[in-house]
Amino acid sequence: MPVVEEPRRIFGPSAIVTPANGLTLLRLIAAPVFAFGIARIGPRSWWLWVIWIVLASSDGLDGHLARRLGTTSSGAFLDPLADKILVLAALIVLVSDHVFGWIPVVLIGIREIAMTIFRTRISRFEVSIPASYLAKWKTLAQDFAIGCAFFPPFHGDLVAIPRWLLWLAVALTIYTGFEYVVDGRQLIERR
Repeated sequence: MPVVEEPRRIFGPSAIVTPANGLTLLRLIAAPVFAFGIARIGPRSWWLWVIWIVLASSDGLDGHLARRLGTTSSGAFLDPLADKILVLAALIVLVSDHVFGWIPVVLIGIREIAMTIFRTRISRFEVSIPASYLAKWKTLAQDFAIGCAFFPPFHGDLVAIPRWLLWLAVALTIYTGFEYVVDGRQLIERR
């Protein structure tokens, strides 16, 4: 049976300057620039669709880099924050362009802000809650709904497709928020 080598961890948990964190920082910077691009160009653009695919995919790339080179506590906080800022920036501009309604976006926004506050509070107990399998699907559903909103063929008569996909993302977002709180409380109680 062949022995599989563990990747060599270059960065320790307290490292701040890492390739994964650099990519996360680029995503944080890209969020307002991308939102400005949406507001300026409008949501019906192949360019915005391609850029969104790249931005959404970069989340997986920085996760891969972190697992390969060493996860950090700063990355564990900044990566989900970058995801939330990128998603909320895109959603807010899509609401202002009347692609999405404000109710699903507010529901997602409340959950994401609440989870950021919750994560910050439980970090005092030195508790870190890893993303569940369903939470990863939640992120994918949000990214997919937003990507479909930029996809030019889904405008006009087909605009209902990204709207229904957004409601699916809302359901997953709310459910995983409750799941996250329950998991966090259980971890705190065990400590």
